[in-house]
Formats: sequence, structure tokens, C-alpha cells
Amino acid sequence: MSLTVALSKGKLMAGTRELFRRASLPFPEGDTRRLVVTAGDMRFLFVKDMDVPTYVEYGVADCGVAGRDVLLEVGSDVFEPLDLGFGRCRLQVAVPAGSPFAPDGASTLRVASKYAGVAARHFRARGIAVEVVKLAGSVEIAPGLGLADCIVDVVETGRTLKENGLEIVETVAESSARLVVNRASFHARRAEVARLVETLGRALE
Repeated sequence: MSLTVALSKGKLMAGTRELFRRASLPFPEGDTRRLVVTAGDMRFLFVKDMDVPTYVEYGVADCGVAGRDVLLEVGSDVFEPLDLGFGRCRLQVAVPAGSPFAPDGASTLRVASKYAGVAARHFRARGIAVEVVKLAGSVEIAPGLGLADCIVDVVETGRTLKENGLEIVETVAESSARLVVNRASFHARRAEVARLVETLGRALE
């Protein structure tokens, strides 16, 4: 039976496709609308980025490609044998430009983020009481509309933040694409998983 790989059609897709092609591994061709696609001797599942680690953890997929930002948020119990090197970004705290941001001085800090778990853990680890407003998108407008004191979001260039009157004040974590592997598959299908890891690893050199 072929390995099943969970992927997201989001920001990591182009890098994943390029890496698989460079490694001479099968990859679905064309802009298919199907969510389960077989290519060569592999099967691919196309799911939401936040769901990739879950499909892998529960064994629906043997492995997958997910950003470290997603892995930190979801907290799934999976192996991470490879940093794939693309999709680099940072999870950062941003506030309205020029604001006297002092999280330690606030009784309760209100933070808007798609990464609610990461944001809560970051501030609570510093002993700061925090209320996290979970948003699915357009997080950058939250402080300007009075919804939050600051945001925690993924930043690549910082241009969107600047256009919305925000500035970065601290970095929570660095992120890049990772190959993740189901723990049972790692042992039960050791040869196939090892071959995939080795093939992708060589393509990264």
C-alpha cells in the first residue's frame, strides 16, 4: 500500500511541489478540485493547513507537510524528521505604531490572533494575564478598531502590518515548512518512511 501524504493548498503548496519534483517524487498535476488524489505510488490528501497535523497524528495520513507555526498552535503528537527550509516566516507581536506598548503594565492584555494557543502561552509564560480574541483572518485591523491591544500573527515581509499602522515589537517563534510523520507509521512502515525522508533530505542538499 502506498504512503498517504496530507498537504494544504495554502502558502506551502508551491514549495512542496517544487521539492517533490526536485526529489523526483510523484506529485499531483494540475489544479485538481479533488481532495484525495493518487499520483504514482503515493496518495495525497488536501486539507486545511491547521488540519494537516491532525490527519497525521490520527494515522489517516502517514506523513504531511506543515508549517512550524501550525505545529506550535495545534500541538499534535507527531515526529518532525525534516525542516524543509521553505515557507520561512516569524510569529510576531505587533502593536499600533507609536503606541506606548507595555504588556507588563496592563491588568489584562487583549490579543487578537489566529494562533490563540501560541499567543496565550507566550504571554502567560511571562506572567501576563491575557484575553485572546481568536480571528480567522484580517487580524491586522483588530487594534485599530479597538478589538485588541496587540496581535500575534505570521509575518513574512511586514508590509501588511505597516500598511495597517502596526509595528513589530517582539518575535514569538521562527517558522518554516516541516515534514511530519505519524508515530505508528514511523515504526510500522519504517522502510517506506525512511526512504521518503532520505529522498527529500537529499533534494534539500
